[in-house]
Amino acid sequence: MSKPKALVTGQNGQLGNELKVLSAKYPQFDYVFTDVKELDITDKAQVDAFFDEHKPVVCINAAAYTAVDKAETDKELALKINAEAVGNLASNCANIQAKFIHVSTDYVFDGTATTPYKEDHPVSPVNFYGESKLKGEEIALEKLPSTVIIRTSWVYSFFGNNFVKTMLRLMKERETLSVINDQFGSPTYAADLAQAIMQLATQENVAGGIYHFSNEGIISWFDFAVAIRDLAGLHCEVKPTDTSGYPTPAKRPGYSAMSKEKIKSVGIGLKDWKDSLKQCIDLLQQ
Repeated sequence: MSKPKALVTGQNGQLGNELKVLSAKYPQFDYVFTDVKELDITDKAQVDAFFDEHKPVVCINAAAYTAVDKAETDKELALKINAEAVGNLASNCANIQAKFIHVSTDYVFDGTATTPYKEDHPVSPVNFYGESKLKGEEIALEKLPSTVIIRTSWVYSFFGNNFVKTMLRLMKERETLSVINDQFGSPTYAADLAQAIMQLATQENVAGGIYHFSNEGIISWFDFAVAIRDLAGLHCEVKPTDTSGYPTPAKRPGYSAMSKEKIKSVGIGLKDWKDSLKQCIDLLQQ
């Protein structure tokens, strides 16, 4: 007897790769992993035909346009991938009653809060990337109210390009490094996020709506960099600097820590950010 299918988009990204690694532990599905070569999710006709052929019982959308600064000028493509494509997936899931899990971002918030953002806190993105991701959330919930949206933050992994890998590289090349100390949030190890997604994918009665997920702890990018250096046993001097010294095309929220009580209430456990960081650095150094 053939097993039910799980469709995972964005297989070449950090999260997609982690989901691939983890899929072996969830053998109840036959997995269809895609990236733009196998399935262009911005092409509605292609998505319709793909769902027609494979009829997945669950679709995990790990595909996204994530170049935050580039999104300021590349608006059309950011919107296509982060919003329109999400609609294509959501409406197809609605048609065949498939579970839809979509990944969003802390950048839907403006960063003016001083305590962790709850799921129902008013949204107000300060950059176009955040706007495009917010639009994706809205379209998904409109087309399929049972969509499970997971907002996450500061994602890093063994795979792909990310802050952790950049810091490890620069710290080996340089004697000193300046890192921003006035933006606060929570790192997320993509392997932990993948685990949470698979738990939600296999749980029976998870209510649709928005959930927040990251590792535990609120830090600055400077704190993050210092921890990376110490855990990797490197000797670069890390200096704190503020955002004004590092102008970027896209504005960043100054505080984007999120409350995770809701996702904990459905049985998802969270790890401390430093424990997960150590795990990733150990892997990278092997």
